[in-house]
Amino acid sequence: MEKLRVASLFCGCGGTDVGLLGDFEFLGKKYEKNNMEIVYANDIDDNACSIFETNFGIKPDNRDIREVSSEELPDFDILTGGFPCQSFSIIAQNPKRLGVKDERGKLFFEMCRILRDKQPKCFIAENVKGLLTANKRSAFPLIMEEFEKSGYDVKYQILNSAEYGVPQKRERVIIVGFRKDLHIDFTFPDVIYSQEDLYQPLSSVLEKNVDEKYFFSEKAVQGMMKNRESMNKGRAQDITKPCNTVGAHLAKVSLNSTDPVLMEGERYRRFTPREVARIQSFPEKFKLVGSESAQYRALGNAIPPVMFWYVANSVCSELAEV
Repeated sequence: MEKLRVASLFCGCGGTDVGLLGDFEFLGKKYEKNNMEIVYANDIDDNACSIFETNFGIKPDNRDIREVSSEELPDFDILTGGFPCQSFSIIAQNPKRLGVKDERGKLFFEMCRILRDKQPKCFIAENVKGLLTANKRSAFPLIMEEFEKSGYDVKYQILNSAEYGVPQKRERVIIVGFRKDLHIDFTFPDVIYSQEDLYQPLSSVLEKNVDEKYFFSEKAVQGMMKNRESMNKGRAQDITKPCNTVGAHLAKVSLNSTDPVLMEGERYRRFTPREVARIQSFPEKFKLVGSESAQYRALGNAIPPVMFWYVANSVCSELAEV
């Protein structure tokens, strides 16, 4: 069977694409190669594109997807896209969640445009759990309807990365659609670890010797302790359990935020970029390039490759029968 060709929109640094291609190891487990190849990638963030190109040898088209006509895309079988989620996130309260009223929230319409014009066999879309409740719960039905009207039988499920062997509790809405004429009744992959005591702990991906620059100053710690009770800050992680969700602003993490941090002895520190990559389940061979702030942003925005591998593997199995 010929390889399934993938067009990867909003590709970022490539978490989706590591999972799609497979053939990588993470925490001693081998994730077999999926029968896929990337024929097109697009993202507007130059730094994320640099990391992507370094790892995949493909230079992403970094134009705004609204400026890219469907005719410019090569033929492909699968469209993927973690369309921008900032306007749907439950932490995006300042400004309040705008959902589809926000320009970034409307970018899923570009996925629908390309689906209507190119009619690939399948699409896989991803977004934050907050998508389900955005715009007083009106955004998600609209999104599902638009995907359906594009010619697809569409299903969705909330997946928690910790249940698939990722050392992070990260819940994401995965939407999968198969072209209606294929008559595929898709089933999402089964949970691998249903009991919390089987989850991968944060301790499995932490570095032993960390540069002093990652530790918070005593002044920062005192400031946090002063306001801790009233502000519920200083989210030191229990390293025997998966990490809380890592975000895109880790470069600016502070103790006066809700971001996960580490407490080592009496000292607090932030994660290193490589630790964040591991928390997200990127393999060790995945190269990080550019400034640390750019790495944090790209990694925090990424889809956990291990979790996405299971979705891609299920999609591959369905399309192998077509």
